[in-house]
Amino acid sequence: MGKKIFRKSFGKIIRESRVKNGFGQRELATKIGVAASYLNDIEKEKRSAPKQIVIKKLSKLLKININTLNDLAGISKGNVAPDIGEYIESNPRIVSLIRSIKENNLDEEQIEKIENSLNKNNNKALIIAAGLGSRLKKHTENLPKCMLDFGGKTLLQRQLDSYKKNGIKDISLIRGYKKEKINYKGIKYFENTDYKNNNILNSIFYAEKVINGNIIISYSDILFDSSVVERTLSSNHDISVIVDIDWRGYYVGRKDHPISEAENVIFNSNNEVEKIGKINTENEEVHGEFIGMIKLSNRGTEIFKEHFHRLKKIYWNKPFQRAKTFQKAYLTDFIQELVDIGIKVHCVIIESGWKEIDTVEDYKKALVGFNKKFTKS
Repeated sequence: MGKKIFRKSFGKIIRESRVKNGFGQRELATKIGVAASYLNDIEKEKRSAPKQIVIKKLSKLLKININTLNDLAGISKGNVAPDIGEYIESNPRIVSLIRSIKENNLDEEQIEKIENSLNKNNNKALIIAAGLGSRLKKHTENLPKCMLDFGGKTLLQRQLDSYKKNGIKDISLIRGYKKEKINYKGIKYFENTDYKNNNILNSIFYAEKVINGNIIISYSDILFDSSVVERTLSSNHDISVIVDIDWRGYYVGRKDHPISEAENVIFNSNNEVEKIGKINTENEEVHGEFIGMIKLSNRGTEIFKEHFHRLKKIYWNKPFQRAKTFQKAYLTDFIQELVDIGIKVHCVIIESGWKEIDTVEDYKKALVGFNKKFTKS
């Protein structure tokens, strides 16, 4: 889990986010109910952070994670985060719980287990479903590929079923191509309005509003068993990628999506990513295939968002990792960049239990063996 490291102060992040979102100082001050001079003092760090009611308004208007703002507010006041302080004041028994943790000298791993146990019913999922699916030809002329039929249920419905079997009810989806065809109830929808010109990485951030807490992010063109989700949820790491080590058999006879196009992974003895993406399997011994699913903890989402926006400023319209431009980057390009700068990315290891539906050939094969377990043959 690790100690949080903040590179920006409360005032600095408010100022930068205000400018980014197009607010003048006086305009924002009016919206949050404070004087412009007061907001100016906060931005210049002449005052400590405001009260919780104002922090909530700032979080909503400036699209900043509320937990991040509260933590920074606590630092600015030399105290605990204000939301935590208020909760402790209204729930005195929390003090005894904290004291028990201290007296039992629980280490970081033990505290993390308690945290994950408390958060197990707060898991979320985000599905990326904006792409054209052009390699499926006639099958996706009038449908997004996640709406293809498999045994009377769409690919998307089967994903939803796998998530719900694992208690995940808070599900969001990014639409783009033929968006009107995806209209399930109980899902939060986000629109990728530029899906023809961007790729998976940038598509994810059209739903930045929900990228917080414990969240699984998955491609929409994969069939996966509910056991894959269960395995994914077991990870306690900040950033986890799901890797199938029983992957090579799936490429036997697969002509339209050859092994050279696989998103492979090389990991070390601690199951931490060293390389990810399209790796030359003739020159390097890869350990598995990335299935198109990641899990982030709350801290993981903060890392993800911080570095996405940092890299976007540097690489927009420029080459980025294996992509011609940042706009065309894959998720694996971003993960490789995180690894390159020293951020640990953990591998959750699985052996089969999923299938990618990328081409007409994939679709036909999946239909033939659909009533069987999703084992690779």
